[in-house]
Amino acid sequence: MASTGAPTEDLKFTPLNALHKELGGKMVPFAGYEMPVQYPAGIMAEHKHTRAAAGLFDVSHMGQVLITGADPAKSLERLVPGDLVALEVGRMRYTVFTNDQCGILDDLMVNKRANDLFVIVNAACKEQDIALLKAGLPDCQVEYLADRALLALQGPQAVAVLARLNPAVSELQFGQGAEMQLGPHACFVTRSGYTGEDGCEISLAASEAEAFARWLLAQPEVKPIGLGARDSLRLEAGLCLYGHDIDTGTNPIEAGLAWTISKRRRAEGGYPGAAIVQQQLAEGVSRKRVGIQPEGRAPAREGTEILDSAGRKIGIVTSGGFGPSVDAPVAMGYVETAHAAAGTAIALLVRGKPLPAKIVTLPFITKRYAKA
Repeated sequence: MASTGAPTEDLKFTPLNALHKELGGKMVPFAGYEMPVQYPAGIMAEHKHTRAAAGLFDVSHMGQVLITGADPAKSLERLVPGDLVALEVGRMRYTVFTNDQCGILDDLMVNKRANDLFVIVNAACKEQDIALLKAGLPDCQVEYLADRALLALQGPQAVAVLARLNPAVSELQFGQGAEMQLGPHACFVTRSGYTGEDGCEISLAASEAEAFARWLLAQPEVKPIGLGARDSLRLEAGLCLYGHDIDTGTNPIEAGLAWTISKRRRAEGGYPGAAIVQQQLAEGVSRKRVGIQPEGRAPAREGTEILDSAGRKIGIVTSGGFGPSVDAPVAMGYVETAHAAAGTAIALLVRGKPLPAKIVTLPFITKRYAKA
């Protein structure tokens, strides 16, 4: 999700910082934290291992927020277009904060529990998000859980590993969450993730995170994974990175996130920028987020201009790199709607040279979420 640099002296540290360094992690500034971009095995190996077995990600830099009140789901709908009232207890929903122009302030995950909402926001946006929640939800209590760590175990063998500590993990469907013990650790576990793979995210006390991570890494299926592979995994899965594929200059409809807005919320509105969403749903948008498959082996990075067959600029790449699972470069970006259909031939202006590419349907890989 979101990324921003920060001066080294101002960096914060997650509870696993020392462990990352012990494991040989290459540490870089990310969203105000010192985080591992890769380990000695390298990004390619880490990416492929996650797709084949189980990769452990430290996502403790993300913001964990608890919202309580008489009806926190109804209250939070004042700030997001997601249908939270209809969300069943024990389920989670992806949604976005919008401004009055329907620009995206951040994307977030909302877990509906029996007595509260457990919300995950992006690291780089969490201070503004918490301020937004406190100002916009005067009828609720908003608590930032600074003493919690957040780990993600992703890949086809992830759930089997966690089930050694508690078989109840296997009973969760993708998009469900529950409080449970994992060995000696009291955790909130969601069957979720941002890689396109099955897996879980685990919230637990920061003081217990290193011991839990060491247990996971002692399992033969599990290896540590850094930010580099996390980015290539989510790109192959066609998932947005805040600050790149979505930001205040994009809105949910052109970003391909109309699926996050239910029929009731489309009709009723009640969130910032709702009238714009209603207009765009009725009239269409001028540009759309699309998948892009470059020909050859040269990747197209963020900021690369997208050209039509006549050499006219029709859009820009917002995320791009090499996709290890598809053994080819992959990218996402925005193009004029007239050029957004899958199969459309385009060119990418890489180092001043137009290289052939085409529009493709996202994602680049088959998502392997566990569903009933």
